[in-house]
Amino acid sequence: MFDVLMYLFENYMGNNVSLFVDYDAMIIELEQVGFHRQEINRALDWLEGLSRVQQTVAAGGRLSSQAIRHYMPEECEHISQEARGFLLYLEQLGVLDPMTREVVIDRLMALDVREVDLGRIKWVVLIALFNQPDKKSALSLLQDMVLSEAFEVLH
Repeated sequence: MFDVLMYLFENYMGNNVSLFVDYDAMIIELEQVGFHRQEINRALDWLEGLSRVQQTVAAGGRLSSQAIRHYMPEECEHISQEARGFLLYLEQLGVLDPMTREVVIDRLMALDVREVDLGRIKWVVLIALFNQPDKKSALSLLQDMVLSEAFEVLH
């Protein structure tokens, strides 16, 4: 599922193309690229969940930037201490605000992996920030962060 999400981000979202221009054509393209229908459906369900949670969080009250996030035990099992620290770091940098953090946590919990690694967190944050016009500077900062790590050369 995660590979499908990355493919969609790189080939649809990254080019300022509306993700759901032609739903059926996109599914056919994903199958032709080699993704299985079950993976595609799970990825599309995940994206629909992203849209729902963003609407829900936006409709709720504003969260204070001074608030401390306490994680539920099941969140701690899925999102490691290192990963939670990274989310806090992104908040401190201004990449995430408390509302977007909640969206990211929800979508991390929806991934079909036992424990989420930092690479996946970065991609989920990118996807969550992408369709929020007021988050373009945060998106740019995180894209630079992800790309710089992608091209690091070990000496």
